[in-house]
Amino acid sequence: MDMASAAIPDRTTRTHHPEWQYLDLMRDIWENGSERIDRTGIGTRSIAGAMLRFDLSDGAMPLLTTKRVYWKTATREMLWFLTGETNIRPLVLQGVKIWNEWPHANYVKETGDDISLEDFVARIAKDEAFAEQWGDLGPVYGKQWVDWPTYTPREDGLFERGQGVNQVAEVIESLRKSPGSRRHIIEGWNVAELERMALPPCHKTYQFHVSGEGEDARLNCLLYQRSCDVALGLPFNLWSAALLNRMIAQQVGMKPGELVWMGGDVHLYLNHEHLITEQLTREPEGAPRLEIVRHPPSIFEYTIEDFEVHDYQPQGAIKAPVAV
Repeated sequence: MDMASAAIPDRTTRTHHPEWQYLDLMRDIWENGSERIDRTGIGTRSIAGAMLRFDLSDGAMPLLTTKRVYWKTATREMLWFLTGETNIRPLVLQGVKIWNEWPHANYVKETGDDISLEDFVARIAKDEAFAEQWGDLGPVYGKQWVDWPTYTPREDGLFERGQGVNQVAEVIESLRKSPGSRRHIIEGWNVAELERMALPPCHKTYQFHVSGEGEDARLNCLLYQRSCDVALGLPFNLWSAALLNRMIAQQVGMKPGELVWMGGDVHLYLNHEHLITEQLTREPEGAPRLEIVRHPPSIFEYTIEDFEVHDYQPQGAIKAPVAV
């Protein structure tokens, strides 16, 4: 890492580009993080706790420029979350690959069929019955966001499923009625259902905060992420959280304020060294902006065509394997 570190300009010569926060965090973890064996067996360098802040005013977005971030893929995933869907097939049919490895690994483990990932995904797309059986991820993100389960007691002492809680809709309603509340929260960490999830939620808790009043009201979003893959996951997480804040701000008639991202176990995988070394030689430039070109009737009616990104000229993509 000495070569990569040496290639980064001294702080006194840098611009004030917000992306330096991300690069500084990456370098700190790689140079000072504790090396550990993790759940995947690959190994990480990790630190405990980090914070990044991004101003979202005037269309600004935390879209990294030191490598290409596929913002349409991240946007399609966010729209999928908002449907409450938990099967990968709708994503597969849109060419979104980010969740494929988990059901594939489960299928191979359960059946012993050593099918390739490519062939598994093709079968998910082609065979709806196969997808229904093997493409589900369990009650992950969107399920908890829009249909958090409730249970009501019966006369025999057992419980039956009640009406699910749509946390997203409730937050939007509370922002309209009581903007000063400290309870504008969307929570994904449902302890009772963690074991049924392909992956427990990493970006787990979103809290919204309103600053100012009337026409000057600004919506801020605070995201707590319990586990963060900084090289591959965080660029998507920053975009997605800012996007969610922008959509909700539009729905409640507020201006976008600030995204505050907080990480718990913040790490880099040991097999991502080539990505880290390369990205730390690059300097951020440009100011990508998001335009939402339509105002849908509700948060659940946005489509990918509603979003346009301007002034985004990233440096080249850097590929690295996903740890499953």
